[in-house]
Parts: sequence; structure tokens; C-alpha cells
Amino acid sequence: MFTGLVEEIGIIESILKGSKSAKILIKATKVLEKVSLGDSIATNGVCLTVTSFTNDTFSVDVMAETMRKSNLNSLKPGDKVNLERALRLGDRLGGHLVSGHVDGIGTIKAFKKEDNAIWVSIKAPSSILKYIIQKGSIAIDGISLTVAYVDDEIFKVSIIPHTKDATTLLTKNIGTLVNLECDMIGKYVEKLLAFKENTPAQSNIDMNFLSKHGFI
Repeated sequence: MFTGLVEEIGIIESILKGSKSAKILIKATKVLEKVSLGDSIATNGVCLTVTSFTNDTFSVDVMAETMRKSNLNSLKPGDKVNLERALRLGDRLGGHLVSGHVDGIGTIKAFKKEDNAIWVSIKAPSSILKYIIQKGSIAIDGISLTVAYVDDEIFKVSIIPHTKDATTLLTKNIGTLVNLECDMIGKYVEKLLAFKENTPAQSNIDMNFLSKHGFI
């Protein structure tokens, strides 16, 4: 699990692509402190396993499914990526719970400055937008952000100066693809309600139950 609070910006050193998969070498410093083989590091919001490391680099293997479902497929040497180590029990949860399992890809449609912040508009498919609610949480390339606006085609977030400096989001261009992970609570609620509808057994779980117990 992750929080969506980016720890540092890494740089892609090399990418060795197979027919559908890839081996990526990433230059970093902070996320390598006390690193071990098998540790998880979110890279642009994608949970990846450290397969080897040096004092200032680490390698990850990316399977075909991950390449299909994320923007890692478009990376090239020299590109910058957001990095975060897995959450430790006892750490402050300053963002929101992020699994590192990307739901899909969005497209940056516009940037608009407002005083000290920048509005970012992102177009997303309906399969993702249905889980996005105003004032809810969304992970964009692994960055935990609050949804400030959503309709049937796009959603918007507002980026403060700290987030601008600590992440790669505002270095991107209009038309750039970004990884999206929705708040997992909505997906669990959908699954539970679908299960309830498809089983003859009685269940006490309904919208009132979920609301009463703080799930929605």
C-alpha cells in the first residue's frame, strides 16, 4: 500500500523492452535508503518490485499487462517519474490509501493558472469517471490529489506550488497520458452491491448500511 505522497522524482536510465514486457533501470536516492530485494516502489503510481539495486539505481521488471494498462509503455531514457516507497505500519497517512494497481489511463486536456495554483483538466473513460466524486481522492501518476470538479467527460484537480515542485505533473504537456487509480472504496461498494443483487441469500448490506458505517 502507498499514500500517494511522492518522495522523490527519479530518472529513467534505461529501458530494455521485450516483445510485450520491459526491464527498467531508474536513478534515485531517497527511495533507496535501506532498500531490499523484493521491496515495492510505486513508479508513476504503479507498484513495482525491486529486482536489483546499486547505491543510486534500481531495476524493476514490468509485465505485459502493466505495460498495456499504464503509461510506463511510453517512457524513454531521461524521463522523470514519481517515486514512493510502500507505506509502513505506524506511518502518517497524509494522502489516501493507494494500492499501486492502476485502473486506467487519462489524457491531460488543459492547464489553467489561478492565483498560486494550477488547474489541471484530465479526460478519462467512463469506466473510471464513474468512481470519481467531487472532493474525493484520485491518484494521478501516483500523486494523491483531491477532485475539485467532475462531469461526464473530464475531472479537474488544483495543484499547489509544493506539489508542482515535488512531482512531475506540471512538467507534462497537453495530450500526455497519465496513470489513474480511483479510490478503492467505490470499487468495493460496487462489488458488494453487485454480489447482493446476484445472490438469493439475504444480506444486511445496502446503501443505508454503508452510509451509516462511514463507507460512503
